[in-house]
Amino acid sequence: MHTVRSHEAPGYDAPGHSGMAMRRLQGREAGPSDGTWIGLSVIAPGGGTTLAASPVEKFYVVLSGRLQVQARMGDDETQVVLDAQDSCRIAPNEARRLHNAEATPCTVLLVMGGS
Repeated sequence: MHTVRSHEAPGYDAPGHSGMAMRRLQGREAGPSDGTWIGLSVIAPGGGTTLAASPVEKFYVVLSGRLQVQARMGDDETQVVLDAQDSCRIAPNEARRLHNAEATPCTVLLVMGGS
């Protein structure tokens, strides 16, 4: 078993992300993994990501607050607002944009491939 205490979870930065405090809970620099890592992001009001795609599948779970998610695959575009305990999957090579349009922070759990 590998344990990471919340206060010990390493922070990280990612291109195209702003107004976000991000920590790795498991995998990568937080510890061993066979191909998946888990992150926790607190997105400040007005914060989020640019519209960008990657070759890796992603799962987002809103733990608190509200999150606007825009997704684009080819000519198909979808926009949705996720509330607490809602989740979405972003397919490999599907562009996504996250945005917190609310006046309070939004906390999001991310599960992503690529150890």
